[in-house]
Amino acid sequence: MSISTTIKAIQDIMRKDSGVDGDAQRLSQLGWMLFLKIYDSREEEFELNDDYQSPIPEEYRWRSWAADEEGMTGETLLSFIDTGLFPALKEIPPTTGPGIVVKRVFENSYNYMKNGTLIRQVVNKLNEIDFNSSKDRHLFGDIYEKLLKDLQSAGNAGEFYTPRAITQFMVEMVAPRLDEKKLDPASGTGGFLASMLDFIRRDQVKNVEDEAILQQSIHRIEKKPLPHLLCTTNMILHGIDVPTNIQLDNALSRPLRDYGKKDQVDVIVTNPPFGGMEEDRIETNFPSGFQTRETADLFLVLIMHLLKDGGRAAIVLPDGTLFGEGVKTRIKEKLLTECNLHTIVRLPNGVFNPYTGIKTNLLFFTKGEPTKEV
Repeated sequence: MSISTTIKAIQDIMRKDSGVDGDAQRLSQLGWMLFLKIYDSREEEFELNDDYQSPIPEEYRWRSWAADEEGMTGETLLSFIDTGLFPALKEIPPTTGPGIVVKRVFENSYNYMKNGTLIRQVVNKLNEIDFNSSKDRHLFGDIYEKLLKDLQSAGNAGEFYTPRAITQFMVEMVAPRLDEKKLDPASGTGGFLASMLDFIRRDQVKNVEDEAILQQSIHRIEKKPLPHLLCTTNMILHGIDVPTNIQLDNALSRPLRDYGKKDQVDVIVTNPPFGGMEEDRIETNFPSGFQTRETADLFLVLIMHLLKDGGRAAIVLPDGTLFGEGVKTRIKEKLLTECNLHTIVRLPNGVFNPYTGIKTNLLFFTKGEPTKEV
């Protein structure tokens, strides 16, 4: 049976459960289960090192309660998850990298399913996918993108899944290097990060030391719990052993002046939310000439601030930011005087359909010299 058929079967089982309401909850439910299963298969690799200690108590590891298809089911399974597994994983001491990752995932996850027999059916379906087989893992990467697109139908406030062709193009044009510090300040489900990992591994990672440098050089911030969970899982799928550089936070909620030299990065590739409005106090984190509640405009100011001199950025922005008046004019002036905005790529209209018909552009710029010619 193909992986996409398996995932479809899982979604069909979930639709029968009275506790799960709509795509977002289905994806969230699938999210924590996938996380535990994928994490368990990664742990099988970690255990080749005799010193490895799982942060998850033995009875709550996937292999202990989920792997046997004749295992717990019905009320017993439901009670085990609601009164055992979730409280235990929310309380994991965050003393190690892996501990922090698991705790963060479960602090913001819920078990929406109310029928233990249906939960067992979902678990057994998930066990048909072998995440230790590179073929299955690669195939699942493709399916995962489809799942993330499904999230879009439940998404709002300008959160759009960025098609893979665009993430790859932007990363290739910026050409991040192994030793550079890289950031996506609105990482969503991690598409740009995955593209950066693939790009650098292709011909810059030669040994274990290089891989360690790469894993430490990638940073991401995401403010919503569900995309954060999906991004964490996406990074584990992409071979990031302990994705601790994922912050669950709103990058705009920190005053601009509090970001110092140590926060600056060499490369930023991102698709910030647009069309959304930030809550009242957020705009006061920015200098008075750049105060606005339009999310995309604030992100553009933040990105200029976070780039080192000589740093490079690629960003998806709507027409409004480029052609609007008032604060938008001042932000554009800042961009053109402090950065070399060397390229704008106009995207065809339907790129983000059916989620939005907003006209969008890709901006490529380097900080530290004014724009002479776009």
